Amino acid sequence: MEAGEWTTQLRRGVLEFCILQILHQQPSYGYEIVTRLESLGPLAAGENTVYPILRRLKADRVVESFLQDSPSGPPRQYYRLSSEGRKKLSVLSKEWDAVVQAVGQCVGKGADR
Repeated sequence: MEAGEWTTQLRRGVLEFCILQILHQQPSYGYEIVTRLESLGPLAAGENTVYPILRRLKADRVVESFLQDSPSGPPRQYYRLSSEGRKKLSVLSKEWDAVVQAVGQCVGKGADR
């Protein structure tokens, strides 16, 4: 597996978590989420990736959607965390912290390379 493939697999595993984090900060519409992820380099994900995740999260009742007027064009569908989404984000945050800590120990100063 090449480095690019490894990054792609890693990114797939964390995109949902990152989308939930973005929505925790404030309600957002799909393209705004895509743009935010693009600004984060390796987490860049197109609409063909983000919108299916949003649809699944909505079907799972992790996010809710609502329409809001747009200053330019038709109303936009915004997404926000539901109460279930806040619970899920809390669980994922704890799991993420544990993974980051373990990887840090593995690649840290004391690890053999």
